[in-house]
Amino acid sequence: MITLEMMPPLMFSGLIVSMLIGFPVAFTLAAVGLSFGFLAINLGFFDLNFLQAIPGRIFGSVLSNDLLLAIPFFTFMGAVLERCGLAEDMLDSMGQLFGPIRGGLGYSVIIVGFILGAITGTVAAQVIAMALISMPVMMRYGYNIRYITGVLAASGTITQLVPPSLVLIVLADQLGKSVGDMYLGAWGPSVFQIALFAGYTFLLGIFKPDHVPPVPIDARTLTGWALWRKCLLGIIPSAVLIFVVLGTMMLGLATPTEAGAMGAVGAIVLAAIHSKDFSSTGRKLLIIGVIACGLGTMVGIFLTEGLIFKLAFAVTYFAVVWICVEAVRIPELRGLIKQGYETTMRITTMVVFILIGSTCFSVVFLGVSGGVWLEHMLTSLPGGVWGFLIFINLFIFFLAFFLDFFEIAFIILPMIAPIAQKILAPVVGPDYALIWFGVMLCVNMQTSFMHPPFGFALFYLRGVAPKEVKSSDIYWGALPWVGLQAIMVALVIAFPITVTALLDKPSEVDPSKIRIDIPQIELPPLDFGEPPKFK
Repeated sequence: MITLEMMPPLMFSGLIVSMLIGFPVAFTLAAVGLSFGFLAINLGFFDLNFLQAIPGRIFGSVLSNDLLLAIPFFTFMGAVLERCGLAEDMLDSMGQLFGPIRGGLGYSVIIVGFILGAITGTVAAQVIAMALISMPVMMRYGYNIRYITGVLAASGTITQLVPPSLVLIVLADQLGKSVGDMYLGAWGPSVFQIALFAGYTFLLGIFKPDHVPPVPIDARTLTGWALWRKCLLGIIPSAVLIFVVLGTMMLGLATPTEAGAMGAVGAIVLAAIHSKDFSSTGRKLLIIGVIACGLGTMVGIFLTEGLIFKLAFAVTYFAVVWICVEAVRIPELRGLIKQGYETTMRITTMVVFILIGSTCFSVVFLGVSGGVWLEHMLTSLPGGVWGFLIFINLFIFFLAFFLDFFEIAFIILPMIAPIAQKILAPVVGPDYALIWFGVMLCVNMQTSFMHPPFGFALFYLRGVAPKEVKSSDIYWGALPWVGLQAIMVALVIAFPITVTALLDKPSEVDPSKIRIDIPQIELPPLDFGEPPKFK
């Protein structure tokens, strides 16, 4: 006889087995949830009316959630930028800039990966694009093949952590925190992660110089101002886009959805700048329009009232409209924008179906006291807070071998977020607990993207690498970088300040202890005189 206490572990085991068999996750979630729901009704754990919560939760989490509307905009932004030639131009110019030093091509891949991670947000696209562009060049100049595969996979997975990552948007939604705070919390680990990658490359240049040789002099086709100009033309427009998208959102001038819309327009602008069919005059005017957008945003940040503010944003909006009209006249961009729409539709549809499936599962799971079972299991772990963190990180690391970050966020986080808040609040405070927890899981998930033999980034790399690159080279090449990412997870756990340093300090005033004394004012008596006499 199945008891109520047996239902939660049975549900969880059934979900894991179904996904390991290979069924699509969204439909597996819905099927397991509804199957156990009808079983629970048959056993008398709840009645049929309980399942009416499922459609209400679905409409509440999908149709009424403004934050999730940002996902299509950021997806479109990444889909356009990954195909517009931006990565190729930046890698070429950075490679020429850092080429004279040992590991120069490695540094350029790391830096470009960091910049592209902030404006594309897609691991698969970034790993594939970086590999197709950089791998032949690095192999030509004698770089160690295992270093090549490792640095390309690592620089592609950093896109999960660098704002405005889609992962952080979803984590913020599921944890009930603001996207701006999640972005601020992720900046510290992002910069430290890049520093670890660059430090490893630097040490290789000292102890194994033949693994990361400098680019020969005859291969450096650009020098002086021409080289710097090409580097700046690649970096400045991207920096302006990142500043506009993140700045307006984190300073409260725009919602995540509005910031995502600006990012989508900015992607079309950058694609136009890098289009070969765009005239030189139009390109100059386009760059002026981009600068106008950036200046208008800056003026809006510092001057939020008055005529100057209105004029600045009038110029900004006019420039945006003009840019879009000019950009869509280019046939190449019209193919590009169509592909962006198709990619956005596919990913957004996947997210919606996963949300529907996870809602079916989570409602039934909570209905059979799954939350109580999970809380008892996690709070009884040995080691207290640190035991909880170690267990959760190992658990998420394992799940990420088989599940996408969307699936982990929509399935696991709603169940463990209340428990994490309760356990971690004494360590970093109730305002910071879930932000620290979310960024920590984000760092963890990018680590598992590279772990042999299941890491998705390694599969992407294998798909585009030349035949002479062995699978063993890809796997062995990834291990040092997995170690660096694991070190980053440990640093985030051991030093929460890496996440909380940029966040606003919570108020130290306890609202429950605030007392407001209102003085009593004695009013003079009202004298209406004698009442009227009626005959």
